[in-house]
Amino acid sequence: MQKIKKFFQSVQFRLVIIYLLLILVAMQVIGAYFVRELEGQLEKNFQDSIKSSTKLLDYNVREEILKNSDNSAQLQTDIRELLVDFARNNSSLDEVRIVDDKGKILGTSDMDNQGIVGQKSTTPLIKRSLSLNTSEDKIYMDDSDGNKRVWVNVLPIKNKDEVIGVIYLVADIESVYTQVNSITSIFITGTLIAMVITAVLGILLSRTITKPLIDMKRQAYAMARGNYSRKVKVYGLDEIGQLAESFNSLTRKVQEAQAMTEGERRKLSSVLSYMTDGVIATDRRGKVILINSPAEKMLRVPHESANGEPIIDVLDIGDSYQFEDLMGQEATITLDRSTVEERYILRVNFSVIQRETGFVNGVIAVLHDITEQEKVDQERRDFVSNVSHELRTPLTSMHSYLEALSDGAWQDPELAPKFLEVTQNETERMIRLVNDLLKLSRMDGEREQLDKSFVNFTDFFNHIIDRFEMMKKDSIKFKRFISKEPVIIELDEDKIMQVLDNIISNANKYSPDGGQISFFLKKFANHIEVAISDEGLGIPKEDLNKVFDRFFRVDKARSREMGGTGLGLAIAKEVIRAHGGDIWAESNRGKGTTVKFTLPYSDLPEDDWE
Repeated sequence: MQKIKKFFQSVQFRLVIIYLLLILVAMQVIGAYFVRELEGQLEKNFQDSIKSSTKLLDYNVREEILKNSDNSAQLQTDIRELLVDFARNNSSLDEVRIVDDKGKILGTSDMDNQGIVGQKSTTPLIKRSLSLNTSEDKIYMDDSDGNKRVWVNVLPIKNKDEVIGVIYLVADIESVYTQVNSITSIFITGTLIAMVITAVLGILLSRTITKPLIDMKRQAYAMARGNYSRKVKVYGLDEIGQLAESFNSLTRKVQEAQAMTEGERRKLSSVLSYMTDGVIATDRRGKVILINSPAEKMLRVPHESANGEPIIDVLDIGDSYQFEDLMGQEATITLDRSTVEERYILRVNFSVIQRETGFVNGVIAVLHDITEQEKVDQERRDFVSNVSHELRTPLTSMHSYLEALSDGAWQDPELAPKFLEVTQNETERMIRLVNDLLKLSRMDGEREQLDKSFVNFTDFFNHIIDRFEMMKKDSIKFKRFISKEPVIIELDEDKIMQVLDNIISNANKYSPDGGQISFFLKKFANHIEVAISDEGLGIPKEDLNKVFDRFFRVDKARSREMGGTGLGLAIAKEVIRAHGGDIWAESNRGKGTTVKFTLPYSDLPEDDWE
């Protein structure tokens, strides 16, 4: 049933119906014209046959009228014989009458109707023919004889252009129409046979059109499912064949476009996956439709829980913004996700996705982790603040003493030398601070070149310790855990000496009376480890990672009293890293601090060192 329904809805059925309707209309037009012309021709032939046979009757009647014009009885008798004989030879005639110029009936061929002879005719056609001297005819239905059609013809009888009477003919013309009906039936039968043959041929011929179309439909379904390997068979070089070729060309181009689109999609997916910035895309309702891995990590939101959720909930900004606000947001939004243990700040930029018509499809949010940038900015601000503070203290002190000297204190033999000594100390302190800053600046810009040479680090380390041991307080003890085995490494002696000076100097400053400073040197496969420990107050655990920051002091007041600039360990860190090593601090509050650093090391043959 479904197949039958599909057939009646198909193009093939419509083509067959169109063919049949065209044939039917053509046959109707041809049939109507043919039947009309045939009917007219048969009528004309029938009438011409009757008229040709009446010529002799016209002559005989005219002679009888002229011959027996004075003897009406004889005239009627002779005319009756002529009419009977004439009617006998023309079977299609129902009746023939002769009427004189006065309208009097002279005779009739109908033997059953002889009573009208001698009477005046009232037939309109006879009166018109006598008065107008013309031939008259008419076809009408004869109800008295089974509704058959008869042809009535009135012919004037002339003698030297004078009408002396008329011939009144009544002929049975129904046979002509019967013949026409028979021919029409034959024509209709032929039309039906032709339509059946046309329908069969139409079905067969329409398949040549519909079969490629069916193949194209199947190919379209296959393309919709992503199958581009199927091709439409080309049956010819006509328009259908050209359409099939075009469809195959379209399939190839769609396949290429699909491959290109898939490639671009994979590239985009790869870019989104491996880019460091987070990306979130929404639909026009603000629901998340895409979120890449960096965005998931930045927001600490799994992919499954983010998709389909409002972006303001994913970003946790619902208290301050609505989705409509984001579509008009030109500035950036800063998200502070910091915790007590970790500082974490994100910056979000929004961009509206619009069609050419201006219709908004959604919003793209790009997330940047600006924690390090904020940290650097904060360090820069702290650095400027610390430098300003470190310079302001000695400058203020110098200003005060110089002002006192200018007010007359220079004349006091006791105060003047003390004031000048303080001013000189503060000046040297500022010089040390500026020199340290210049060193750090050169190291940051990688303008400080290392002047490396091979050094026996064991002797080098002991030499520096000996120098400090001569200057230390008597109450502080030095203890060495250094092997006598030579350790040959390549380093910049001046810079490593500055590192050790800074570390040992700090240990010496912060060691209590009776305390001990320990020195360690350990050799490993590819590096050496140097450690210097004191027994001072130690460093809080939360400050261990900050001791190598510039201007950081655990006890700011005490450090400044001891003359430190707060840059020693920062310089040590840069120097050690420039040598390819690492530096760190270990401490227990109240039990002292250990500063350790490593330097790269590789065994060298003795003759190479020499």
